[in-house]
Amino acid sequence: MTHLASIADPSDLAELYADAPNGVRANMIFSADGAAAFRGRAGTLSCPADQNLLRDLRAFADVVLVGAGTARAERYGPARFTAAQEALRGAGRGLAPPPIAVVTQTGRLPPTLFVDGAPSPILVTSASAARTHSLNEDTRCRVVVAGEDIVDVDAAIQQLHALGMQRILCEGGPTLLDQLVDADVVDEICVTVAPLLAGSQPVGHRTPSRQPVPASLDLRHALLCDSYIFLRYSRSSET
Repeated sequence: MTHLASIADPSDLAELYADAPNGVRANMIFSADGAAAFRGRAGTLSCPADQNLLRDLRAFADVVLVGAGTARAERYGPARFTAAQEALRGAGRGLAPPPIAVVTQTGRLPPTLFVDGAPSPILVTSASAARTHSLNEDTRCRVVVAGEDIVDVDAAIQQLHALGMQRILCEGGPTLLDQLVDADVVDEICVTVAPLLAGSQPVGHRTPSRQPVPASLDLRHALLCDSYIFLRYSRSSET
């Protein structure tokens, strides 16, 4: 049986997430009444412990995958670490921060992603979007083309693996998470439950799931810090 353990120091969370899967680990935050954002931003629901955990999870990732809407709303920039998180990542052994990979059909990336000296962002798009918007000509970023008319997230994951990026951290938003779940490529999900009531907060363009049945998960841990609950689930050993 998994018990709810209390954590006083947010830095104590890191060691409980260090064994990142060679696959897709998703990280999401929800309010107590199920909202994934407030007024378009997930960061509004967050807290210092959750923000610290987000950076910890990035330290254990080879690439950070995010939808374009989330990247723009949250003004994404390159991954940044504290000294402790650099140690977790192995920066002393020359391991660079993970690049940010943005799934987009327009190529509209936030300008905050382009910082001199930081890893170039990766633009994940479809073949038709690449042609329409001349995305392969953007020398500021690497381009991964997956799918003809829409982004094939399964093919995108395979291409990232082929580039040596085995540990993929998906930070949402909900639309991208839905696509990854429908493609059956999510190996683990880390969920933060915020002690907040947000009401109805429509996010993204979500369509009904194509899954015939829900995928089973095993609860790895449940932790309490500052009234926030941190849950970690992995794919069930029975599936």
